[in-house]
Amino acid sequence: MRNKTLDYYNQYAEKFAAETVSVDFESVQSRFLQKLPPCAYILDFGCGSGRDTKYFLDRGFRVYATDGSAELCKIAGAYTGADVRQMLFSDLNADACFDAVWACASILHLQKKELHDVMEKIVKAAKKNGVIYTSFKYGDFEGERNGRYFTYFTENTFREYIKDIEEADIEELWITPDVRIGREDEKWLNLILRRHL
Repeated sequence: MRNKTLDYYNQYAEKFAAETVSVDFESVQSRFLQKLPPCAYILDFGCGSGRDTKYFLDRGFRVYATDGSAELCKIAGAYTGADVRQMLFSDLNADACFDAVWACASILHLQKKELHDVMEKIVKAAKKNGVIYTSFKYGDFEGERNGRYFTYFTENTFREYIKDIEEADIEELWITPDVRIGREDEKWLNLILRRHL
């Protein structure tokens, strides 16, 4: 079965990158980095345009950047100068390799039944006391919109969803408006988790 979401990002990669690469996301990026030691090793899991990878690299962090879209990998690689690897979320197979995992507006494209396995893979990929950032559109929707699949969460539904992932705790949770022009009415659920085992 073809992945329509990946097809979308391959088809509209240049447009998507142009709309997101220069968005000011520093309040969230810096909040995440403040929790990390200098030169920490970050997995940018679904890096899109490469905006966040470049931000982290420019501040002396090491980044392993991945995306499922071959076209976005090319764009992000050209923008960041980094070797961006094409990888599906389900292909992550790392054990305590990263100081932190950054999954910004990426894993929200998975169905809930797939997402749980990927969340476990993300937690496993982080080192003990490793930091995980992820974000989801805010609400109760799950399904296809505008050619892509989305899973939304609220504070309560996310807490319930990950309560059996015993290795990770929610350290911070907050809601922000969409930072893209014309999307300010949309809300995002931001989460910082920590692996404690």
